[in-house]
Amino acid sequence: YPMQNTYSLQPFWQDDIEFTTPVSKDQLLPSQTEVLVIGAGYTGLSAALTLSRAGKKVVVVDASQAGSGASSRNGGLLGPSFHKLGLEGLVKNFGMETANEIMRESIAGFNWLLDFIQVENIDCQLNRCGRFRGALKKNHFDVLQRQAETISQIIDYPVSIVGKQQQHTEVGSKTYHGGVVYHADATLHPARLVNEIIQRVLAAGARILSHTKVTGIKQTYSGFDVNIGPHTIRAQTVLLATNGYTDKPFSGLKRRILPIRSSMIATAKLPESLVKSISPNLRSHGGTDRLVFYYRPSPDGRRLLFGGRAMHFHDKPAEYAHFLHKNMTALFPQLSEVDITHAWSGLVAYTFDHMPHIGELDGLYYSMGYCGSGVARANYLGNKIAQKILGTGGDTPFASFPFESPFMYTGTPWFMPIVLRWHSFADKMGW
Repeated sequence: YPMQNTYSLQPFWQDDIEFTTPVSKDQLLPSQTEVLVIGAGYTGLSAALTLSRAGKKVVVVDASQAGSGASSRNGGLLGPSFHKLGLEGLVKNFGMETANEIMRESIAGFNWLLDFIQVENIDCQLNRCGRFRGALKKNHFDVLQRQAETISQIIDYPVSIVGKQQQHTEVGSKTYHGGVVYHADATLHPARLVNEIIQRVLAAGARILSHTKVTGIKQTYSGFDVNIGPHTIRAQTVLLATNGYTDKPFSGLKRRILPIRSSMIATAKLPESLVKSISPNLRSHGGTDRLVFYYRPSPDGRRLLFGGRAMHFHDKPAEYAHFLHKNMTALFPQLSEVDITHAWSGLVAYTFDHMPHIGELDGLYYSMGYCGSGVARANYLGNKIAQKILGTGGDTPFASFPFESPFMYTGTPWFMPIVLRWHSFADKMGW
């Protein structure tokens, strides 16, 4: 059991990263701009880069340090992200034609980011290692197998089926009932990626202001007056790119998302043989559990990084470090004596239809709701929403779904701890 204060509360990824942008107190806030982007994570930075390179005057503001939110706190798993609902769930909710369209768009976003990293020559330790997804129950394996067969018919994305008798070649745990391998999935260093994009946004001429919290916004005949404390920025266009960190004064969008805390731990450096006893092929991993546990070796192959949903909305590292350690060692008893060196968390945003959303509401452009799979989605859709602002395209199926909210939900997910505890119980019961 990892004791509190024996591990760093900073993300493992930020150990070797010093974010590029200076804080706003060392800069003068502008009085006006063509486009104001609120949120300096993957979405906002991707949009700012596209807009700036198209000649727009862009200012990006962030309530915290630019890049320090979920964009540099996630697990660095990169894939098409079409199995959040599962193919069967997509078909049930939207029909076969729309489900196929969503899967093809998911592949397009994944490939877009891979091409972007290559063209921009971004050093983010990209590794096309593949991903193993294990079935917690026998009927889960049947679902994964059917999905793999259907995927091969719809899109060009190689998937292998791994039976329970062969799963030792993929994962060093007896918990699963077989699984599948998505061979084209990748891993990367998320903080390096966001920091490299920050540098390119600045080079393109945009301004990025950290620790600059929006306190009010008012629509005018020519755009928006955006308050930063006593200061006002007049912007022709505003893009909200805050995802899980969406707060006042954006209640119209805040009530359309479910902010959920996702947490991670990093082990101390391990012998290579121990890492390979967990992940023989050094892939990324996950299961069919409701709490979305995922894990991967660190880029140097010497640690295990293990993540999942936290039970509380607020940051309580002593609780989620214990919870993750308990679940990690249940999967891998060989790690029971291993120390934890880092425990951290960040906010992701789910939507009520499990789809990302992009569009315009009350004059505000937005892109958000990546449902825990934001590495490819946020970068890709940030580019798409920028194209919409420019009027040069930006078509995507994710713009066609109504962005709805349940009656009486205000954006405070008071019920999520109850829901997550139910999911934890259901996982234990094998439901």
